[in-house]
Amino acid sequence: MTQSAVTPEEIINFWFPDGPNPEPKRHMDLWMWRMRGGANDDIMAKYVEVTERAALGNFDDWAETPMGRLALIVILDQFPRTVWAGSPNAYSQDPKALDLCLEGLDNGHFDALENVWFKSAFKLPLEHCECPDHVANLDRAVQIADRILEEAPEYLKEGYRFAAEQPRKHRAVIAQFGRHSHRNAVLGCESTPEELDYIAKREFPHETDLSKAMN
Repeated sequence: MTQSAVTPEEIINFWFPDGPNPEPKRHMDLWMWRMRGGANDDIMAKYVEVTERAALGNFDDWAETPMGRLALIVILDQFPRTVWAGSPNAYSQDPKALDLCLEGLDNGHFDALENVWFKSAFKLPLEHCECPDHVANLDRAVQIADRILEEAPEYLKEGYRFAAEQPRKHRAVIAQFGRHSHRNAVLGCESTPEELDYIAKREFPHETDLSKAMN
């Protein structure tokens, strides 16, 4: 399949390769693969053009269905962080991903998703997008994460209990600094002394070791 012929199903199968009945340890290892750079080589090999086209709006019609909307959120929220790593463009699609997320929360697309790992990925723009309503969005992300934990199959509860802490950690950073301070250098923003201390410690929510959740 060429990049020009990519489908939502291909993106979903790429991002969630462990199927409908995941094994707990592999499930959390795949979250690490997705969120901590393990997928970067595959994204660069397969989905650079797809990311560029999604940013131009070429796949906006995907948002007409719940799974299409999820696939578009994955492309816009996650892939730019790889394709344009180290430049402001890495975060350039966050507002669009957030709009897709918020609309999907309101129109029933989120509720229509069939499992908790789809829902967890769907809500990520609430945590990632730096915007005037970021604290309110993170409050909503915390509420959604708690709902996801309640819905998680018993054999995956431990991992999703761990995951429910992530938006809380993001919220604490935004409440303190008003932004994701680790992005400052890339975005050309000057860090405050307090932010420099925080950055030096490298205790960032997005670098939390998710694999510990199933140990």
